[in-house]
Amino acid sequence: MCQNHDSSRRGFLKDVSMAGLGMAGIPQIASAHGTDPADEKSWSRSRALQNGKAQRITLLHTADIHAQLYTHDEFFWENNQAVYRKLGGFAVLKTMLKSLKATNPSNTLIIDGGDCFQGSGVASLSEGRAIVPLINNIGYDLVLPGNWEEVYGKEMLMKDMGGYQAQKICANMFHEEEEKKGDLMFPPYWTTHFGDVKIGFIGYNDPLTPRRQSPAYSKGIKFTQPEINSAKYIKYLRDYEKCSMVFLVTHMGIAQQVDLGNNPAVDGVDFILGADTHERVRKPIDTKYTKVTEPGAFGSFVAKLDVIIEDGKLKETQYKLLEVDPEKYKPDPEMTQLVKQAKAPYAAELDKVIGSTKTTLVRYFVLENPMDNLITDAIMWKFNPDIALSNGFRFCPPLHVAPGKEKVDITNEFLWNMLPVDSDAKEGYITGEKLWQWMEKELHNVFAKKASERFGGWVVRFSGMEVNLTAKNEKGKRINWIKVKGEPVDLKKSYRIVACEREGDPEDMICRIENVSQPKLLGTTLHPILREYLAKHSPVSPKVVGKVTATDQPATLLTQLEGYDYQFS
Repeated sequence: MCQNHDSSRRGFLKDVSMAGLGMAGIPQIASAHGTDPADEKSWSRSRALQNGKAQRITLLHTADIHAQLYTHDEFFWENNQAVYRKLGGFAVLKTMLKSLKATNPSNTLIIDGGDCFQGSGVASLSEGRAIVPLINNIGYDLVLPGNWEEVYGKEMLMKDMGGYQAQKICANMFHEEEEKKGDLMFPPYWTTHFGDVKIGFIGYNDPLTPRRQSPAYSKGIKFTQPEINSAKYIKYLRDYEKCSMVFLVTHMGIAQQVDLGNNPAVDGVDFILGADTHERVRKPIDTKYTKVTEPGAFGSFVAKLDVIIEDGKLKETQYKLLEVDPEKYKPDPEMTQLVKQAKAPYAAELDKVIGSTKTTLVRYFVLENPMDNLITDAIMWKFNPDIALSNGFRFCPPLHVAPGKEKVDITNEFLWNMLPVDSDAKEGYITGEKLWQWMEKELHNVFAKKASERFGGWVVRFSGMEVNLTAKNEKGKRINWIKVKGEPVDLKKSYRIVACEREGDPEDMICRIENVSQPKLLGTTLHPILREYLAKHSPVSPKVVGKVTATDQPATLLTQLEGYDYQFS
C-alpha cells in the first residue's frame, strides 16, 4: 500500500491545456473563469519553495463521472437564473488532466472518488467493462468505489474495480460470504512518496448504500460507519507511516462528509475529498477537524488542490474548482477513438431518436424538476394510478433547449442517462395515513437537522400528488398538507401507487414504502414506458408545476446543506 512516487509511478505526460471556473486558495476566492497564467508563476514566489527544502504536491480530483463519455450541456445557477454551457467529455477531460499534470509533473496525483462506471447506456449495457479501459487510458493514480459501483452486483464490482490500473482503497466495505466474512474488499489506505515527503489516503464509501438503492446490488457486502476505524488508520498513517498529510477520499454526500468533519474520529485529517451528491465546492468547507471538498459531477469539473510541505509540515494550500471546457482544451485523439470503440457495439440502438422535448430536461433541483416530472407523468399516463413515484437522485446531465430552438431530440442514449437501471414497474395500495407517514420519513432523509440522518439530498418525485412542507420543522411534522388528484388526502382511503421495483426489497415494499397491499409487478419496465409515452406525446414540455412547495424554501433550492459557507452554482 506504499509506493515511491519518483521511481514507480506510471508515465503519464502527453498533451497540454487547462481550464476552469476557479475558486482561489484558502480562504480567498478567485473570481475569473479559466486558469490565470499567473497561478503557476505565483508558486515561483513561494518562500517555502525558494529555499529548495519544500515540496509542492498537486491533487487533481474528479468524482461522480457516471460514465458520461461526451461533451454535454451543463447547468449553472447564476444571477438567480439557469445558465447552460457545454462541458465535459472523456477526451476533453484527458487533455485537461494531462495539461494540469504537466505544470507539476513529478508531484501530481489524479484521484477519482467513485460512481464512475455506471450512469450511461454504454456503461449499463457492458456492466461497466467498457469504461474501465478509458479510465486506465487517462492514467488515474487512486480510485474509490462509489455507491453506484455496486449496481452490477458484487462479483462484477470486483472485476471492474480489479480492471483499474490505479490503486484502490476503501476501509468500510467488507465481505459477507462465510469464507471471507469480515475481510476488507479493498485495501483501507494507500501511501505514496514525493521525495522525502509521504502522504496517505484512507477511503470510505457510503455506509447507507443498501438503504439508498436496491438492496440486491450490494448483496454480500457489509458497510460500516467511517468513525468505527478512521481514528485507527489516521493514527497509523501519522504515527507509524510518518505521513506529512492524511486525506480521506469519501463517497458519502456533502451533509454526511461535513458531519464526519465535525467528528473527533477524523482529528488529524487535512482534507476530506468528498463525492456523491454532485456538489460543486468552490471553497473548502471548514469543519471542526478538517476541510471538505466535492468536485461536481459528469466529468464537468476537476478539483485542483496544491499543497506546499516543508520539513514535514503543511505551509501553504491553494484550491480551485476548474471547468472541463472544450473551448479551452482540444479533445485527445486517442481517447476520442477509444470512446468510439467503446460505444460501437451499442451505437445503433443508443443513437435511435425516441422523442423530443420543447423544454430543457434538468434534474438539479431539490424539490421538483422537469426531468422526473417527465418520468412520473409517463407512468401516470400508462397505468392511471392515483400516484406515480420515482426515487430522487441527480443522475443525468441536462438536455438543454437553447433559445431559438423549437425542440431537441431525445435518444435511447439519453434515456439510459436518465434511468441507468431499467427497473420493473410495480403497483400496490396504501392508505392515506401510510402515505403521509412515508412522506414524512422521505422528507426527514432530505432535511434532517442532524446531517448524519440525511442521505441523498433530494425529495422523492411524483405525479398525481401535491405536497406542501416546512423543511425546518421537527421530524414527523414537516408536512402541512397533501393532495391526491387535487383533493385533500383522506387518511382512511386506499390509494393505488405505481413505482419502480427495487431489486432485493421485500415483496410488499415499493419505493421504500413498507407493507404495501396487493403488490404486483406490471409486466413491463420503465424504458418501454418512456419510449411509448414519448412516441405518442412528443414534443413533450415538462416543467416545474408546484407538485412540491415549501413555506421556507424556494422552488429553486439546489442544496440542503445549511449553516456553512457553501452555495451550489
